[in-house]
Amino acid sequence: MTAKKIKLIALVCLAVLAIIWIFQNDGSVQTKFLFITVTLSQAALLAITLLLGVAVGAMIALNWTGKRNKKNP
Repeated sequence: MTAKKIKLIALVCLAVLAIIWIFQNDGSVQTKFLFITVTLSQAALLAITLLLGVAVGAMIALNWTGKRNKKNP
């Protein structure tokens, strides 16, 4: 089995676990950020947090690989 297949299987497993975790937490929570207080479902909060984490991680990874490629032409 190649490394790409292993990474894909791990990614799918993590995605399934994240979806299960999000759907099991359906209670309402109150979230405070700076001066704003928002009441929303815990599933929505977990999904938003997950998506923000993935986006920030992807931006950091792309920026890091771009700098590495510029140093080694």
